[in-house]
Amino acid sequence: MAQHSESAFEDHICQALQASGWLYSPNDHEYDRERALFPADVFGWLEETQPDQLAKVVKPADSPAEQEAAKLLLLTRLCKVLDKPATREAGMLSVLRTGFKDVSAKFEMCQFKPAMGLNPETLERYGKARLRVMRQVHYSTSNQNSIDLVLFVNGLPVATIELKTDFTQNIRDAVEQYKHNRLPKDAKTNREEPLLAFGRRALVHFAVSNEEIQMTTHLKGKDTFFLPFNLGKNGHKGNPDNPNGSSTSYLWEQVLQRDTWLGILGKFLHLQVSDSTNPVTGERDLRQSLLFPRYHQLDVVTKLVDTARVEGPGHKYLVQHSAGSGKTNSIAWTAHQLSTLHNDDDAKVFDSVIVVTDRTILDTQLQDAIYQIEHKSGVVVPIRGNAGSKSAELTAALVARTPIIIVTIQTFPFALKAIAESKALVGRNFAIIADEAHSSQTGSTANKLKQVLSAEELADVNDGGEVDVEAFLAAEMAERADAKNISYFAFTATPKAKTLELFGRKGSDGLPEPFHLYSMQQAIEERFILDVLQNYTSYKVAYKLAHEGREYDSEDSKVEKSEALKTLMKWVKLHEHNIAQKVTLIVEHFRDNVAWRLDGKAKAMVVTGSRKEAVRYKLAIDKYISEAGYTGLEAMVAFSGQVVDTDSGPEPFTEHNMNEGLKGRTLPEAFASTDYRIMLVANKFQTGFDQPLLVAMYVDKKLSGVSAVQTLSRLNRTAVGKDQTFVLDFVNDPAEIQASFEPYFRQATIESISDANVVHDLQAKLDAAQIYTDSEIEGLVKAYVTESGNNALSGWVSPAKSRFNTQYNAAVAQEDKASQDALDLFRKDMGSFVRAYDFLSQLYDYAETDLEKRSIYYRHLLPVLRVNDSRVELDLSEVVLAKYALKDKGTSNLALTGDGEPLKPLTDPGTGVPKDPVLVTWADIIHQANLPFEGEQLDAVAHFVDGVKRELVKNTTLQTQARNNSRQHFRSSPDLAHAVTTAVSDALDSHTSLSLQALGSKDKMKALLEMLSSLVYEELQS
Repeated sequence: MAQHSESAFEDHICQALQASGWLYSPNDHEYDRERALFPADVFGWLEETQPDQLAKVVKPADSPAEQEAAKLLLLTRLCKVLDKPATREAGMLSVLRTGFKDVSAKFEMCQFKPAMGLNPETLERYGKARLRVMRQVHYSTSNQNSIDLVLFVNGLPVATIELKTDFTQNIRDAVEQYKHNRLPKDAKTNREEPLLAFGRRALVHFAVSNEEIQMTTHLKGKDTFFLPFNLGKNGHKGNPDNPNGSSTSYLWEQVLQRDTWLGILGKFLHLQVSDSTNPVTGERDLRQSLLFPRYHQLDVVTKLVDTARVEGPGHKYLVQHSAGSGKTNSIAWTAHQLSTLHNDDDAKVFDSVIVVTDRTILDTQLQDAIYQIEHKSGVVVPIRGNAGSKSAELTAALVARTPIIIVTIQTFPFALKAIAESKALVGRNFAIIADEAHSSQTGSTANKLKQVLSAEELADVNDGGEVDVEAFLAAEMAERADAKNISYFAFTATPKAKTLELFGRKGSDGLPEPFHLYSMQQAIEERFILDVLQNYTSYKVAYKLAHEGREYDSEDSKVEKSEALKTLMKWVKLHEHNIAQKVTLIVEHFRDNVAWRLDGKAKAMVVTGSRKEAVRYKLAIDKYISEAGYTGLEAMVAFSGQVVDTDSGPEPFTEHNMNEGLKGRTLPEAFASTDYRIMLVANKFQTGFDQPLLVAMYVDKKLSGVSAVQTLSRLNRTAVGKDQTFVLDFVNDPAEIQASFEPYFRQATIESISDANVVHDLQAKLDAAQIYTDSEIEGLVKAYVTESGNNALSGWVSPAKSRFNTQYNAAVAQEDKASQDALDLFRKDMGSFVRAYDFLSQLYDYAETDLEKRSIYYRHLLPVLRVNDSRVELDLSEVVLAKYALKDKGTSNLALTGDGEPLKPLTDPGTGVPKDPVLVTWADIIHQANLPFEGEQLDAVAHFVDGVKRELVKNTTLQTQARNNSRQHFRSSPDLAHAVTTAVSDALDSHTSLSLQALGSKDKMKALLEMLSSLVYEELQS
């Protein structure tokens, strides 16, 4: 047998498992295909652990033939329970955990490790559990397909493994084999394959190579969705190199070790059932999923529990897990295992576990998961005040030693107070798990937050905004953080500096660091979330690019030095024309680039700066959509409380009276339906809101730091067919947004585009390399457009691939570094072209097909240009992202490096000194607001005014009024004011900055009107 063969790989794994205590079957001779069981282990387990129960069914006094018939009947009964649709009472997971009954007999099919060692009989039974690995299992009665390895527990198949050695194949081949050749129903006979049926036999299916592992719990043919089950490699996807063997050896050396494997089956696997009814249509939506922990979830829960067992109470643990890491499940598993945790002396470590969260899904998920594991009710008690006082309800739960107590952050202070002051709780220990979910803060809660929030954050709270658990814990823990009877477990994707100081552990450099990390970069690379900065665009610099102009409102941070100026700028932002212009761009961009995605179900969020802005945006967007005659673009608005805006309407505005289509549903429920496509928000749903169909975000609010990361991360949830997102930002500097993300990322590169001609320059540079020919480009594009298939596309890129590899190999052989670098640069330039063209084609009509053809060709050629050094750094030096805006479909990348500034600790508080207010007249304020005009070229201003004047002179109504009225009466004419506004609006394309400044300020428009009225009157009089 060749050492590099798949069979040798099987040998190695099976030998390793056998050496660690697994039983080993080199073939499937005793496997029951029809029942999908290994009967010998089923009865071996029952005979060793439950002989009395077995004797009720297989009677010792009966003849061998009668006993054999009884065994077959018992197997039939077992299969009947297994073959029921997976629920809490049936299916493989239920049978493993709770057993099954047959007439008067009750059989347990597994014994999981007890939380404490006080019962020697239970420990003995646990030691008798039969773990078996079987090779080449022919599982079907309809064909002769065989699965490489099947894992059994007491004769029950719980997992399958398809192996591929990277010497001959790779992980993708194993995945494809599952998708196309390991079908839950035979393709010819349509008979169900018991081994592969969801939840009825094998609970998880592993695709394994020497380098990677992927897994799934539900085989659906070609629609099967596999997840990575890898360790991660220095913050990246994949696995670290293993000097002692395969990079995936952790599967058989760690995960499949007896205690770990039985622990996963007993404490982690969870059947999640979602059963809801659409309140509008009345249709039932039943969904089932079997949750198997991803590796980082298994790792963090195991390490938290093991460390807490050794350390005991009074410690802190910070878990920095990216969005998309499955924190809800990680928290649920951690809470349950901490609630049953005992130390080496068999003493319970924590009397109760308190989970601080506003995720209501955690209540039901924890209750359901624990019922499946323990078959007990009352283990989880959410404190919701349904029976009266929340504090009384909480105290009662603590005194009763309720294993898991779920509280909101408003209720959390009462928990700390009860722990500190209640005599009934003296001597007890507690674990507090803090979830990063967010909720609105009011009253005394907001007062407490004043200790830890910045002025900007407090302003948001006062405008109905949200604040996170971390800030609240910082306020509440100030006096009690060192309590020796409380351990804190904080889960967050974006720890602030104070969070690191509160919960972090000292690293080798003496600075606090997370106890466990699952980075944003790894989550993106593993495709659990999307990179929301790949299509990040600044509105301001888009107009500079197109017209060399400058927007006033985007420069407000430089000139807002007094309350008067802030008031003026607020007025500018709320100006009807300002919002109308943005609404036009938003709606048209959504229609052109977003609405058609995800089978026409894609959604967008508009982030506004205040509740009043949200109200005006809603009115403006409804008006625009109605006047344009568009359908299927309904918008909802989300804000807290009520908004009084007499300029927009006589009555206060609320979510209820502005969203007429709710029909009794909550906003998230209604937005999840097909009734709404766009959500306008003001300090709401910017954090802790999961809607996978969100594809675009339009930002008209200043964002920075954690708030920027959390807000934009609403876009990063994955969905079938969702391969990109769009961010159009009217306010923020891309560099500041990038800096906000850096602390929570890893190494990457930055991308920039200088001007619209960069694609022409790149095309010329790439053509000059002579790696491909025009005929090859034409041939591939034709094959692509006519959908000629994979082989045709491969044939057209093959010549260029061959030329590239030949030149590259020759350069390496000759140690010609210059040629090697040139080829590396060629590949990078090709990637730069694709990204640049995707983006710039949104802004400019290049009026030729050459660029489009090359984009198609390069997309297909680039993936096959591989060299031994597979790490390809993106060359982003040609792209200046900050100078462009998003108007059409395409991509641009605000890439992260992970090398940003570290979070800043609190330093020198209270050293500031009060400043006397600068008192100025409104004339001074208007003058300062007009400063952007002074920065313009004088000829540009003159050209702008002259252009507007020419349009006014052509107006026949103004011609008549000028001939028949005095200069003063002409100046007062409403027709003149209207004509000026129209002419300025028409000049947006040619004089963007000046037009926007005029339209955004009544004072500027007034000054312009005064000047033009005289110029136009004099010309018309002459």
